[in-house]
Amino acid sequence: AKKKSTHPLIIMDAEKTKNFVEDKFTNSAVPTLVEYIKIPNLSPAYDPDWETNGNPEKACDLIVNWIKAQELKNANIEVIKEPGKTHVILVQIDGTTNNDHTLLFYGHFDKQPPFDGWWEGYGPTIPVFAENDTKLYGRGGADDGYAAFSAVTAVKSLQEQGVPHGRIVILIESCEESGSPELPYYLDKFKETILKDVELVITLDSGCANYDQLWLTSSLRGILVGTLRVKILNEGVHSGDASGVVPSSF
Repeated sequence: AKKKSTHPLIIMDAEKTKNFVEDKFTNSAVPTLVEYIKIPNLSPAYDPDWETNGNPEKACDLIVNWIKAQELKNANIEVIKEPGKTHVILVQIDGTTNNDHTLLFYGHFDKQPPFDGWWEGYGPTIPVFAENDTKLYGRGGADDGYAAFSAVTAVKSLQEQGVPHGRIVILIESCEESGSPELPYYLDKFKETILKDVELVITLDSGCANYDQLWLTSSLRGILVGTLRVKILNEGVHSGDASGVVPSSF
């Protein structure tokens, strides 16, 4: 049977929360995201040298050092790195209630390849503020660098106001853009320990259309990784026979 909390209901002060989050992001999280954008830590599927070029380590260390600097109460912060596998950041925060269930925050810190076509003065590893400093351009800031900062800030805002909370785990992986091939391994590895009794999963890897309301993504597309070969013609054919059937009869 589920345990019921004996703690009195504490409602967070909305104004204090807003001010705290804005200050934390403006003066701490965003400057760190600027440094994160500068690191070309591509997902393994797009970087054959990911194990030797040091970029995943740089990005991981940057995020972990920021998390440690927030001084979360009753928190254990560790980096899981097994041979041949990518880094996983795990933050475990003890609950302050007698509820046995766990809330899991998920995110990732690997990046998609940048491709070409950036505006002049912009680039994948060139952080640029634009539109009256309301937008930060650069690869990985929104997908999905912000995740760790948002999850930690949310927990810290609870602790700042003394709001009781259950156990919380923050899991930040680094091969999501490659299809998360290693995530099932870690989920299975920790299902009876760190990830036991997870009741709610919040995935910080989506988007919103505006800042006027809370946006929730309830489902996402899947992913299929493969090699597609398309063969059309060995030689040209008469357009009267092939027009509309193949892209070009020549």
